[in-house]
Amino acid sequence: MKKDFLKDFTPQLFISLRTYNKEKFINDLMSGLIVGIVALPLALAFGIASGVTPEKGIITAIIAGFIISFMGGSRVQIGGPTGAFIVIVYGVVQTHGIKGLIIATIISGVILVLLGVFKLGKIIKFIPYPIIVGFTSGIAVTIFTTQIADVFGLNFGGEKLPGDFIGKWIMYFKYFGTINWWNTLISIASIFIIVMTPRIVKKVPGSLVAILIITVVVYLLKTYVGIEVIDTIGDRFRIKAEIPDAEIPVINMAAIIDLLPVAITIAMLGAIESLLSATVADGVIGGEKHNSNTELIAQGVANIVTPLFGGIPATGAIARTMTNINNGGRTPIAGIIHAVVLLLILLLFMPLAQYIPMACLAGILVIVSYNMSEWRTFKSLLRNQKSDIAVLLITFFLTVIFDLTVAIEVGLLLAVVLFLKRINEVSQVSVIKDQLDLTDESEFTQNEEILSLPEGVEVYEIDGPFFFGIANKFDESMREIGESSKIRIIRMRLVPFIDSTGLHNLTGLCRKSMKDGIQVVLSGVRPEVHAMIEKSEIPNMIGEINICDNINIAIERAKQILENED
Repeated sequence: MKKDFLKDFTPQLFISLRTYNKEKFINDLMSGLIVGIVALPLALAFGIASGVTPEKGIITAIIAGFIISFMGGSRVQIGGPTGAFIVIVYGVVQTHGIKGLIIATIISGVILVLLGVFKLGKIIKFIPYPIIVGFTSGIAVTIFTTQIADVFGLNFGGEKLPGDFIGKWIMYFKYFGTINWWNTLISIASIFIIVMTPRIVKKVPGSLVAILIITVVVYLLKTYVGIEVIDTIGDRFRIKAEIPDAEIPVINMAAIIDLLPVAITIAMLGAIESLLSATVADGVIGGEKHNSNTELIAQGVANIVTPLFGGIPATGAIARTMTNINNGGRTPIAGIIHAVVLLLILLLFMPLAQYIPMACLAGILVIVSYNMSEWRTFKSLLRNQKSDIAVLLITFFLTVIFDLTVAIEVGLLLAVVLFLKRINEVSQVSVIKDQLDLTDESEFTQNEEILSLPEGVEVYEIDGPFFFGIANKFDESMREIGESSKIRIIRMRLVPFIDSTGLHNLTGLCRKSMKDGIQVVLSGVRPEVHAMIEKSEIPNMIGEINICDNINIAIERAKQILENED
């Protein structure tokens, strides 16, 4: 038991170290250095946009990045703060404060650990694609909206910016006359540099180049030209170049109940994004696939530990993961090195971050929101069937207009309803009274391809899972067919599983049939379905002998019953 547990949840780091060598270390070292540099501007931007101080973004990238690489189930996953969390974190900070965010993040971490321990990693991957695209595109629009004030340098005259999407845009239009053209110019220049850098130098991140160039230009403008209207990080935040001491928050039942919906959203979002990132990475590097459950446990531990030091929620970051892969990183050592690089930057160079213009960070987040929008995928999904379009648009607009918690809950509910509807449409109950065609069937064990049914015997075939979504349909079909037969053979070879509702309905049918003098015979019951039936009253009610392996045996059994009656 212990060996199986260790095998199932062994971090990829320990597996990779078995074949580690100097060549792999050099590749991981170079990749870790580059990814650490790439993560710096993003961590700063995500921290500020989330409503916390900039160093908290870097602290998150350091601690969570280290834990995810050390304990994770992917060879190349890079963890840290991501754009997807900006909206939810900002909302929690505004509503519940920093302490509320810490508690919600810790609860989400516990949820992620439990998802991994109970091996639910693969189930997360089955969340419908329209839901993922819907809330991802919605998050992108929301992030873009939050950056409008810094892009244009708007002055609200002390009036507080509303938290909702519509309220923000009303405020923007109201104060658009206060636009600061210097800020706008800085944002446009930053976006231009980020877009153009990959065309000139592919391995250097455009966001870092933009920060370096724009920060120097703004410093010169302020020092030698006297332009003081361009806001920098130092104008709004006091940066601490240190890892703070851990503080364990007081968590009571009232706080858990209050923050549980938000924590579930953070956990679901983190699980989805990290496993999608790991899956994409697997496709690029090939070879051994990631372990979803181990990855979820690592994500959970990271989100339990990181907020104790003031960090924000973290997950696998696909952009940094792809940067790691493209620069030669092939083991979790690269992710650990990336965390060490960020730690050195925080301790040695963080005071310099105060000179970075807010408009430059806004430009970086505009690019992040554009990349997140997946507008081409969104556009292509609009050509799909109406049910997918409905899920996509409802999830998108709920994310934008309300919040991500509502969007995910409603989106998942819609997806479940539509799934049940589709299963109900494809599941069929048919009746055969005269002849049964056995051509090309696995149950065909005799020479005849057509079986003639004895008089008084009817075959009812269920095609599809026998669960609560189809059980009522089965009852309706039985009522429409009537009670003309003496023996009912219920053919279940195409029933992959049966749930408690289906079992209840089948028991009810058997009881009513026996009361009306009609014998029930079950045919082709699969082992997993048979195991469920064995736990019910059905074997005692109809007799174990009347649960047959295939249709041929069932018909022979029906003939015996008819002969005995005669």
